[in-house]
Amino acid sequence: MKKLLKLLPIVILTLFITSCSSVKVSADYDKETDFKTYKTFAFFKTGIDKAEISDLDKRRILRAIENELMAQGYTKSENPDLLVSIFTKSEQRVNVYNNSWGVGGWGWGGFGPGWGWGWNQPSVSTRNHGVLFVDLIDANKKELVWQGMGSGVLAQRSVEKKEEKIKEFVSKIMEKYPPELVQ
Repeated sequence: MKKLLKLLPIVILTLFITSCSSVKVSADYDKETDFKTYKTFAFFKTGIDKAEISDLDKRRILRAIENELMAQGYTKSENPDLLVSIFTKSEQRVNVYNNSWGVGGWGWGGFGPGWGWGWNQPSVSTRNHGVLFVDLIDANKKELVWQGMGSGVLAQRSVEKKEEKIKEFVSKIMEKYPPELVQ
């Protein structure tokens, strides 16, 4: 029992740290595919051109994907096994918080008729929430074999923050690939 109590703070801290990730990821794949046969990749320009983001962000995303795949032992090729495509969605989320406090308004309150005191100033904040899809397509069959998705709040403050957020998105997504290595 004492050992369990000693481990409890470590377990709670671990849960807290892992739940604080700002990117939520998931992946889907074709169970019939043998991912060990893939060794090379290239970018699928037709699909990438359809992504509705700036060319700068496209390049940032593609560089991050390329780095992740090369770190896994893949090589870029003119005759690839896999084609890589991306798709993005974003939406602006508006949060309105009603920060009200005080007593009454016009009418009968605790001290008789008249105006009460109070403060009611709602605050509004907006955040851009984005979703990045990374599609891996079997180049010979022209079929989607794996799709990773990451969603989270997009950094808009500076180029450095944006690049850092893109790398985080791609890294978290690519942790799910290949599916055989994921427990």
